[in-house]
Amino acid sequence: MFKKILVPVDPGEPAFAEQALAKAAQMARDYGSKIHLMAVCPEVQSFVASQLPDGWQEREFKETATVLEQIGSKLDVPEGTIDLMVRMGSVYHEVIEEAEKSDCDLILMTSHKPGLSTYFIGSNAAHIVRHAPCSVLVLRGS
Repeated sequence: MFKKILVPVDPGEPAFAEQALAKAAQMARDYGSKIHLMAVCPEVQSFVASQLPDGWQEREFKETATVLEQIGSKLDVPEGTIDLMVRMGSVYHEVIEEAEKSDCDLILMTSHKPGLSTYFIGSNAAHIVRHAPCSVLVLRGS
């Protein structure tokens, strides 16, 4: 079974990932899998960043890490099962890079129902499925 599971979470919408988190927790309990819980802070254009107050990026990272800690603390898994990471960049690129770096063998995520905008542009889940270095399990969100 899968030993290292990467679960990307949107810190602005943590409830959306509940299904993926529950599945990852079940795998951790049943098979001894390790969960790599991650969030991605979006990159901000340099012009916009120059207009933001000093230390905004550090605060964003800290707040995101706090959200991840809260999510992780609610999972019913053995102690030491969860690793937390916050990265900055585009979601699909950072998820794929983290899966490679951490040698994960599964990316477990929830995806929004496809719509017209994702048909033309593509979703993060679609990019991850096409380019991931490992298996990807995408659960349909409500």
